[in-house]
Order: sequence, then C-alpha cells, then structure tokens
Amino acid sequence: MSSALRERTVLPPDDPAELARFVQELRGAGGRARARLVGPDGSEIDIPDELYGVLRDVVTALSEGLAISIAPHNTMLTTQEAADLLNISRPTLVRLLSEGEMPHTMRGRHRRVMLRDVLDYQERTRQARRRTLDQMTAEAEEDGLYDVTATPRRTR
Repeated sequence: MSSALRERTVLPPDDPAELARFVQELRGAGGRARARLVGPDGSEIDIPDELYGVLRDVVTALSEGLAISIAPHNTMLTTQEAADLLNISRPTLVRLLSEGEMPHTMRGRHRRVMLRDVLDYQERTRQARRRTLDQMTAEAEEDGLYDVTATPRRTR
C-alpha cells in the first residue's frame, strides 16, 4: 500500500469547460445523501465526507487553472521546495532551520525537511500572527484609537 503513496502533481486540463460543469454539479449536490463512487464495473462504495470535500476542492482548483500537488505528510522536501511552500527565501528558511524553528535532517551537505514539519510551522506562525493581530486590535480599542480615526480630517 505504501508504494501507492507518492508525490504527484496534476496540471489543469487544456479545456477546463468539462471541469467547470462538474464543479457546478458538485456545488449543487451539497444537500443530497451520502456521496458514492461508482467503478467502471458498476460497483459502488460510499465516499467519506472528508474525501468528498477534498475532491470538490481539487476539482474547483483545477477548473480555475491551478495545478494540484498531492503528497503524503512524510515527504522529504529540499530547502528550496520548503521555502517555496512557505513563500520565503531559501536563506531565510536555512536560518529558521539553524535556529531550531523546524526539525530537519542532513543528507550529506544538504538539508531535508519533512512536509508535515513545514505545514506545522506554517500553522504555528499563522496562529501567532492571528493572536498578535487580535491583541493589537484589543489594545487599539482600549486606547480609543478607533474613535480618533473614525472621521478622517480634511487635508485640502
């Protein structure tokens, strides 16, 4: 079974019209009974709600012209791949690894990072930003800054 778990990127089709119709049908099927997968031989199995949601997201992204990558969480990434995923420079990622922000391994002279560790770091930083913004908003409200800036001054 683990041999089937490989990284894979799916590019959008040249003509997304068929996918666009499929997306519309998926959106319209939201309130229906349990989703089912029908095989070429007519056999049917229920699709779990989580998997149905993933399928809907994949089809939506492909219909919008976006490529989709599917990879198990234990996929090893190069520093450049991890930096691209986090939308930061490779030197910044290397600094984060050196500071212990994310676990990594060395293969010879090259660092490798597990996909799950990159996603965990991404979620941790997202939550930290959210907490900081919530705190700044609360402080601004306590200081009455929203009242001060509610009516802009005329500058001309």
